[in-house]
Amino acid sequence: MDLLTDIIIILAKVIGLTFMVVLPLVPISVYFERRFSAIIQDRVGPNRVGIPLTLFGAKKDFSLFGLVQPVADGIKLFLKEDFTPVHVRKAFYWMAPALTIIPSLVTVCVVPFGSPITINGEQYKMVIADLDVGPLFVFAVSSLAVYGITLAGWSSNSKYPFVGGVRSTAQMISYEISLGLSIIPVLLWYGELNLSNIVEHQALNGWLLLPLWGDSAPWNNGGDFSAWIFWIPATVAFLIFTISIFAETNRMPFDLPECETELVGGYHTEYSSMKFAMFFMGEYAAMVIGSALIVTMFLGGWSLGFTLDEKLLMDGEGNWLWFSGLVHMGVFLTKLVAFILFFILVRWTVPRFRYDQLMRLGWVIFFEAALINVFIAALVIAAPSLGILTTIIGAVLLAVVSGALIWVLKVSEPKAQPNRGLLGQN
Repeated sequence: MDLLTDIIIILAKVIGLTFMVVLPLVPISVYFERRFSAIIQDRVGPNRVGIPLTLFGAKKDFSLFGLVQPVADGIKLFLKEDFTPVHVRKAFYWMAPALTIIPSLVTVCVVPFGSPITINGEQYKMVIADLDVGPLFVFAVSSLAVYGITLAGWSSNSKYPFVGGVRSTAQMISYEISLGLSIIPVLLWYGELNLSNIVEHQALNGWLLLPLWGDSAPWNNGGDFSAWIFWIPATVAFLIFTISIFAETNRMPFDLPECETELVGGYHTEYSSMKFAMFFMGEYAAMVIGSALIVTMFLGGWSLGFTLDEKLLMDGEGNWLWFSGLVHMGVFLTKLVAFILFFILVRWTVPRFRYDQLMRLGWVIFFEAALINVFIAALVIAAPSLGILTTIIGAVLLAVVSGALIWVLKVSEPKAQPNRGLLGQN
């Protein structure tokens, strides 16, 4: 009976969190994108699609602020002709869309959506798989998405999709290095890889980017300013990680693999109907998961913050109340939607990079900055046990090495040639 109960709970978590929380966020994100871009560009956006009450004899349709627009888009894509060109490599052509969306959905299983909930005296964590290697699992699985895009470009047997696939491969490899290095300071600070424990620590001791309560605050820990000093490398890690997530999800200003001004549609030029929709869903699902990771590791995850979790959602013995998981889930989704709106804002305000600028940012700037930031974070963490003199010597050595690295990069960078136009080249 216990085994059956465990299976039912696991299925409920998978269906509830993946298919009733994350997947619905995809069409909601599309609606937000269309409305947000309309506001930025001084347009109206989708505001007509609603419930067609006139079909049932009413005098006027119920527009519902255009909220039914994603449903209409889905029906349109589902009913479009599923055309497969003759010249493609069919097996890989059909496989590519699935390889793009599946990794994004699988990574959901390690994201904690809330604190544990109590049912019949038993506590159940609001996470599908509470792994002790959460971030590593996310990086390992999400890196497989590049195979879908690469196969889409190669199997299409067309120049534009092939160039888009090659661009995506180079881009994802470049920024995965920065992504992995940028998260090392976070893991050094918490000393573990379990995302649920990381969020619970932030709930009780201050968010990584807001260390103002619990043991992180100097007035609560005997005057230790380590958490406040660590805020500097944590902020650098946050910036590198966030921008790298933009590049990993192929969002503007890093959407070079599907650059419509150069490559028509990039790697999905030859796709239509639901196969194109799967690429579309994969991009937005990756954006949702990327936002969830940022919120989880840097912004407290499901935590209310400012000691409100302890005051409002804990009993006298330090246990979570039975409904606290649902409240925390609402908090987590609110933060998630706010970060999705930030993604959308960046897309419609920042112009696209040139490809050489994109590669330079990943290899010359972010890679070195993330590596230096790892040593800075390690120095801050080890400083209390090293002593003042050793810490100063370490800081000086780190500054010298960093300065030498920056100087080498600056000297080795090719000088820009003046643009004399076509006539000046003759």
